[in-house]
Amino acid sequence: MKKECIAMLLAGGQGSRLYVLTGDMAKPAVPFGGKFRIIDFPLSNCTNSGIDTVGVLTQYRPLELNSYIGSGQPWDLDRSDGGVHILPPYQSATGATWYKGTANAIYQNIGFIDLYDPDYVVILSGDHIYKMDYSRMVEHHKSVGAACTISVMEVPWADASRFGIMSVDENDMITEFAEKPKEPKSNLASMGIYVFSWKALRHYLEADEADPNSENDFGKNVIPAMLAAGEKMAAYRFSGYWKDVGTLESLWDANMDMLARDAGLDLLEPDWPIYARTVSLPPAFLGKEARVEHSAISRGCDLEGTVLNSVLSPGVVVEKGAEVSYSVLMPGTVVKSGAVVRYAILGENCYIGENGRVGSDPAETDPDKWGLSVLGPGSKTEPGRVVPAKTMLDRYGKEVAR
Repeated sequence: MKKECIAMLLAGGQGSRLYVLTGDMAKPAVPFGGKFRIIDFPLSNCTNSGIDTVGVLTQYRPLELNSYIGSGQPWDLDRSDGGVHILPPYQSATGATWYKGTANAIYQNIGFIDLYDPDYVVILSGDHIYKMDYSRMVEHHKSVGAACTISVMEVPWADASRFGIMSVDENDMITEFAEKPKEPKSNLASMGIYVFSWKALRHYLEADEADPNSENDFGKNVIPAMLAAGEKMAAYRFSGYWKDVGTLESLWDANMDMLARDAGLDLLEPDWPIYARTVSLPPAFLGKEARVEHSAISRGCDLEGTVLNSVLSPGVVVEKGAEVSYSVLMPGTVVKSGAVVRYAILGENCYIGENGRVGSDPAETDPDKWGLSVLGPGSKTEPGRVVPAKTMLDRYGKEVAR
């Protein structure tokens, strides 16, 4: 079945920099912003952009992600003529291998892509928070006649060495690409969003796979190879909100940005909704003595205590006399009476015992000793336990080094 454009979503990453939060799930499945998961953003962008065929490439701990995506119904991707497809590594007649890199992951699914005979393929990462109309990027790609178009945005020069950096000419055609350069020549950073003309990409994927010295990575191998061969490579400038939530700090920042109307992450925008699989829970309940300010509260929350500047996922309980501030609480977490949680990320189904304390205010802590406190999913702390700032606990309540 012919499709002009399909999307391939790379969602197999472990997310090792999220430490205990991704011990049992892939990074794109991590809860975000109360009701969402990270993967909701690229999937919703596809739907809103008119892309109705999406391959989701999974690998690390895929169970929760596969279950969450299901048939694709929340994103209107439960279709017989396309829709969403989960694409794990598989065994072929010549053997079986894990996805060895981003380019190899696409290479292993050439057969899937060929089913739709697309003119263009959009390659996406499953670990970014942003809203973007991919159809505009595809139109730009077509208008300049490029073999590859890379979405870029300006980043602070101090951060440029953390990204793949593009140098461009006066027409925004890419002249040079450097992967995480020590001395960047530009501050135009790749967002990890690509549009390829499929015939060109197919050729370079096959050549890359045949190279035994290749790392099979788009940024390290395929993009430099296309540039070296003189292919027409375009930069597509993006100026909206975009954040790579691959670290604990950036995940917390993005959640706090959702609460700040001037940060650029507007999830109330009716023209570009972010869809998610909803939970069957009753409305949130606020007790007589509950105090809630500048926070996002989801369905099924039961709040009798104080919640300030925080993001609460479905089914969170904050008992009378408890206080939560500047924190992210994922689904099913319970904060017992008298407990205090400050500047923390609590994974799913955490339990903070009575009069316990997790984290601290940076104004009250030695700067060298301050950092976010993070509890992995299922972590439980006994009554009165103090979890200091910059501390991380696994599901068994044991401290884990960063």
